[in-house]
Parts: sequence; C-alpha cells; structure tokens
Amino acid sequence: MIKRNLMVVGLALLLSACGFQLRGTGTDSFALEELNLQARNSHGDTVRQLEELLKGSGVRVHSGARYTLDLVREQTRQRTASYTSSARSAEYELTSVLDFQFRGPQNTVLLKDSVEVQKVYVHDSSNLIGSDQEATQLRSEMRRELLQQLSMRIGNITPAQLDQLQQTAEARQRAEAEAIEAQQRELGSQPQQSPIELPVQ
Repeated sequence: MIKRNLMVVGLALLLSACGFQLRGTGTDSFALEELNLQARNSHGDTVRQLEELLKGSGVRVHSGARYTLDLVREQTRQRTASYTSSARSAEYELTSVLDFQFRGPQNTVLLKDSVEVQKVYVHDSSNLIGSDQEATQLRSEMRRELLQQLSMRIGNITPAQLDQLQQTAEARQRAEAEAIEAQQRELGSQPQQSPIELPVQ
C-alpha cells in the first residue's frame, strides 16, 4: 500500500514537472503583467469571462495599461449540415469567430488576428425546446473554447514584442507623413499656370 501511494505521488510530481495539467484545473500564464481590455459589447459574457481569466492568471486589467486588447467582433454563423429523408434540417453546424487586435498608445493597431470554433448539433423537430437548450449550451461551450484559443494565442506575447511593434508602427507613420509633406512641397514649388485669356471679340 505504501509503495502504491509512493508511486502515485511520484507520478504526480513527474507530470507536474513536465507541465501537465488536467483540463479545467490550474491557470494559464501570461507574459503580460497588465492589460487594458475593450470590447464592442463591453458587458457581454465573452469580455467578462476573459477578464476573469486574465485576472485569475495574474494579469492586472485596467484602463491605464499601455497596451489594449480589443475584442473587435464576435459572430456566430449557423448552417444546415445534413437533412432528414423528408428534407428537413437534421443537423446544424455552428461557427463562432472572435476577431481581436492589440493596440498601443494613440490607438495604433499593432497586430490583429482571430480565433474560430465549429460544432455540430442534432436538431430534433419533435423536441424544439430540447434542441434550443442544446444549442444554447453548445454556444456557451464554444465561447469557452474561443477564450482558451485566445489565451493560448496571446499568452506568450511579451511587452518587449509589443514595444517593438509600437516602434515599427511609429516609424511607418513618420515615413508616411514625411512622404506626404515632400509631395506637398513638390506641388508647391511647381509654377502655377496662368488662366487662359480669350481674345476680346
């Protein structure tokens, strides 16, 4: 019995050393220590759950942070995946897409990306209430998967990487402004043509 317990403890220590975690236990680690969080639907379930996830992982979420994670758009599409013999919908495919971007000071867009989840559920025309409840539950599961994908996508982004992207964006803006200014100077240096005078009859 003692040997068995020691084996279980040893196996648990080995798995934890390898970074193994049971799904739904433990927290993700983020390289960013602080972040501003914005969303079109600022009171929706997605932004609320993401804020809880970030705070639970040690990220300080506040409006004064240098960089902003903006949930630009979340949309869910539904299409018929299969039909019954009577040409009625038998299965529906749900697709949820979350577009996001990182913005720096002066709202400069530094990077943008999206995450996507697809699920299929059976539509029972004889049990519409049950089918609707299943679809609602499935959407909640898809939202959790979207946030898991998002946290994996942004978890390794460091402040140094965002600083570099900010510097690149500022350099590009300066180059564009200088090009416009040079073009305006060139146009201003060209002699203006005098209006054509028509002969007096």
